[in-house]
Amino acid sequence: MHNPDYLGFAAGILTTLAFLPQAVRMLKTKRTRDISLLWAIAMNAGTMLWLTYGIIKNDLPMITANSISLVLLMVILISRLRYR
Repeated sequence: MHNPDYLGFAAGILTTLAFLPQAVRMLKTKRTRDISLLWAIAMNAGTMLWLTYGIIKNDLPMITANSISLVLLMVILISRLRYR
């Protein structure tokens, strides 16, 4: 593996996909009581900062993974606020 971007994309795919089942389940069941609002806010803020950092560094794996993660985390946060 000569190009470290492969490692970045692999890590990004795994960590991003980890949010997908939770987001889908919340949209289907509309049950959010087990999701901490503070966690959802912190994860959105942190991911937004990582995305900004990736943009500044022009790091495509970081930009890609954090863009998708941010969308999924926004779904989780909005669902948590909407389906209290």
